[in-house]
Amino acid sequence: MRLVAAIFALAFPILAQQPGLVAKYCVGCHNQKLKTAGLVLEGLDADNPGRGAGIWERVLRQVSAGQMPPAGLPRPDAATVAEFCKRLEAALDRAAASTPNPGAPMPHRLNRTEYSNAVRDLLGVDTKPGEKFPVDESGSGFDNMADLLSMSPALVERYLSAARGIARLAVGDLAVKPGEETFSAQGRTPQSEEVPFGSRGGLAVEHYFPLDAEYEFQIQLAGASEENRARGAYKLRLPVKAGSHLISAAFLRESAKAEISAPVVGRRGPAAEPAPAPAAEMDLRLDGERLKRFLVTQRTTPEIATVTIAGPFQPTGRGDTPSRRKIFLCKPVAKDEEPCARTIVANLARRAFRRPVTDADINPLMAFYNKRRRADGDFDQGIQAALEAVLVSPDFLFRFEPDPPGAAPGSVYRTGDLELASRLSFFLWSSVPDDELLKLAEAGQLRDPAVRKAQVRRMMLDPKSDALIRNFGGQWLFLRTLDGAKPDADIFSNFDEPLRGAFRTETELFLASIFRENHSVLALLDADYTFVNQRLARFYGMPGIYGAHFRKARVTDANRRGLLGQGSVLTVTSYPNRTSVVQRGKWILENLLGTPPPPPPADVPEVKTKSHDGKPVSLRAAMEEHRKNPVCASCHGRMDPIGFALENFNAVGEWRSEDAGVPIDNKGTLPDGTEFQGPAGLRKLLLEKHRDEFVLTVTEKLLTYALGRGVELYDKPTVRAIARQAARDDYRMSALVEAIVESAPFQMRRASTK
Repeated sequence: MRLVAAIFALAFPILAQQPGLVAKYCVGCHNQKLKTAGLVLEGLDADNPGRGAGIWERVLRQVSAGQMPPAGLPRPDAATVAEFCKRLEAALDRAAASTPNPGAPMPHRLNRTEYSNAVRDLLGVDTKPGEKFPVDESGSGFDNMADLLSMSPALVERYLSAARGIARLAVGDLAVKPGEETFSAQGRTPQSEEVPFGSRGGLAVEHYFPLDAEYEFQIQLAGASEENRARGAYKLRLPVKAGSHLISAAFLRESAKAEISAPVVGRRGPAAEPAPAPAAEMDLRLDGERLKRFLVTQRTTPEIATVTIAGPFQPTGRGDTPSRRKIFLCKPVAKDEEPCARTIVANLARRAFRRPVTDADINPLMAFYNKRRRADGDFDQGIQAALEAVLVSPDFLFRFEPDPPGAAPGSVYRTGDLELASRLSFFLWSSVPDDELLKLAEAGQLRDPAVRKAQVRRMMLDPKSDALIRNFGGQWLFLRTLDGAKPDADIFSNFDEPLRGAFRTETELFLASIFRENHSVLALLDADYTFVNQRLARFYGMPGIYGAHFRKARVTDANRRGLLGQGSVLTVTSYPNRTSVVQRGKWILENLLGTPPPPPPADVPEVKTKSHDGKPVSLRAAMEEHRKNPVCASCHGRMDPIGFALENFNAVGEWRSEDAGVPIDNKGTLPDGTEFQGPAGLRKLLLEKHRDEFVLTVTEKLLTYALGRGVELYDKPTVRAIARQAARDDYRMSALVEAIVESAPFQMRRASTK
């Protein structure tokens, strides 16, 4: 090591002038002459990193993760590295505290999920209209990044169309024409919590009925004959009250059996006709109440393919729906309707715009009311027109945070209570503030830390916080890509749609328990429980669990504990026909440790999974051959050992002991010499040696989602401060969320420089 250092000193005289770890191990490559990886450390002072803080943040991340200096070059001992990182981190934090930079958020258009949730909470209409919009662009791992949520003419047209449809449903448009909507069982978990217990082959859907009227229900069976279709044997028409209702159809486990005549003995004659097939009983239910029971005769086990709902027919009125109760706060006086209309419109605007409203806000909306009311419309139609205008207003579609009057360009200031209320609600609920939060903001009480803490805890316990679990967790862990995973049916014949749905449900329930039961972030890796139904338990080899409903179960196999043992994660990090140590290793480095490898070069050779004579080879043998290419070896040195530890899980997460007839070698060795074996060994490595990196990565991901912008290098001291604060409460989720809410980037912003 001394000889190499001496050679570097001769080649780069700066080493003789600049003492310390950086001069000894780093400047030899990262100097003005070589500029390796575009990084120049020559002339910078690690003890005073105010100048070049972004550069030093990169150095800190690489050195603390053990990625620098590169393998094969002289490296300081572990104690020296730890002391250097501790000193550099403290210096960076001091510099950041002296000149805080919370960032300058852009106007933030509601993404598809936020739009749907806002409509639901504003009007009580949960039809998920945002799903009909184009998919939002993602950045930094999430689709709520303000700088990517642009507005196009085509999207404006979608908003106009959606506003008309939503307003009609919310108010109840008597002129609406009958239509139909078909719900398919394909891609759904066949047994949901809403389907009657003990049934099978079920399908349950929420549907919004626009008026008090008659509606027609038709059930189509999978593989049903043309005869059954023509007969319309599974059709029913009946009156339904307006509003949202749960429609379910399912077969009962104990079905009626058709009587079969005994054969006549001792008499010959023409061949007897086949015995009639048994009749299965199929229930159609509305909000759990049986509408009709059908007897279905089929020679195979019947399954429901689709449920179609048509209507409204012969409407009798607008009905008494939750949306109408939210909208119509008063009843108009026959000769003077406008005061009531103004009250209704003002209330809608206040809640939709998330702030107090003035005449300047209300008068344009009242113009839409008056125009429709005078054009032979009734009072309700006038309100419907005003509501359409509210739903396409920029004040509803965007989150604006205007600078306070007199704010100096580039100055840092605390956001107002109303802006903070929106930041809270869109972080925790992906939706608008409710009345309680909005009233506190209007009264200026959210600036009180005790009030903020109480609101965060209240909001986390509200079912609407499912949005945080689903949207943050679904994107961070790549759960959203699970629907697109297509495991090869010939290789993985036991993988089907019920199993895919079970994978998703397990991870969502697991994340919900971490958040709702206030477990430590570390439990994501080491929890000794999960959520399974009979099908998933059998897949995992967990005995004694029966039925299609999910329940919490203890995990006794150390290899299955935490996220790394769940089928969802293992499937989305595999190829359709085989596992991928690269994808699994990259997923862990990027999503759990925050140290993603660089993108592969354009000419990277393909991994060969067959030998020269065409026989399959194990993935480890194929990757070892692949790494003989020096270009490939540099990145694979960290990814592959991590991925090999998970090789006992096949491409859909099923445990195996062999690959291509060869016993699986699940040992791994990192470039720094650290050895580990199997999923349990990898988990132990992450918890013991890389715990800090894991906590910081989870914190950074959650802060990114909360802010709606990418975390910049100047945010790194904030990330560390949040993690340190959460550490006082064992990194519990409530502590992490509360620390994010109390952070400078969440509560402050930088004034525009324009």
